[in-house]
Amino acid sequence: VCDEPEELKRKATELAAAVRNAKHLVIYTGAGISTVGVFGASIPDYRGPNGIWTLLQKGRSIRATDLSEAEPTLTHMSIACLHKHNLVQHVVSQNCDGLHLRSGLPRAAISELHGNMYIEVCTSCTPNREYVRVFDVTERTALHRHHTGRMCHKCGAQLRDTIVHFGEKGTLRQPLNWEAATEAASKADVILCLGSSLKVLKKSPRLWCMSKPPTRRPKLYIVNLQWTPKDDLAALKLHGRCDDVMRLLMAELGLEIPCYDR
Repeated sequence: VCDEPEELKRKATELAAAVRNAKHLVIYTGAGISTVGVFGASIPDYRGPNGIWTLLQKGRSIRATDLSEAEPTLTHMSIACLHKHNLVQHVVSQNCDGLHLRSGLPRAAISELHGNMYIEVCTSCTPNREYVRVFDVTERTALHRHHTGRMCHKCGAQLRDTIVHFGEKGTLRQPLNWEAATEAASKADVILCLGSSLKVLKKSPRLWCMSKPPTRRPKLYIVNLQWTPKDDLAALKLHGRCDDVMRLLMAELGLEIPCYDR
């Protein structure tokens, strides 16, 4: 579903007012922010019409995508800019493509709930020793098989990836950063969801504070082309592509979207 251009612009104006007035804005991001980026990212989503899970369920094959060549989208760069101007306090991402970090968003400002495919760690070192790579570290890993085949240069132990597969429970403190995600959710008065089906996070009430009385829950704003299970709770649903909405939002806020410098 797509809103008409004028309707989308009107909604973006309303969203801009919410961003300006928010005391603690938290952004939740899903695969939809990385699928059609003007700055280079073209990463398939999961549950869309041409998403990975959708195609697999239909018995279709999927092509390999070299994510190391992907670049942050206009949405990624906009989010980093909003954080820099203290309009966004924290970002909770279900993506593992590492594009938020490439955009310049500070490490402490993001919780990568499903891990980061460019980070491998040594869990034998205390604290865990991280290795940030320019290549995908998951080429040999899979569900319940997380060793990457490389060794820690400090202690010699096997390195592991940070990915949380479906059916697994993430235990690594970083880059998952669940503690910061939970704290941000508890403080949030506005939550903006960008490009997420919200089918995974609906099982995490501590990220939504749904136990609070309705009058004390954060105001929820959703940007998605499809239905989500949280639509009925949203103060506003914007039916549009994330890049289109963020371009309108940044214009309303009078902020210039920075270009990505690889």
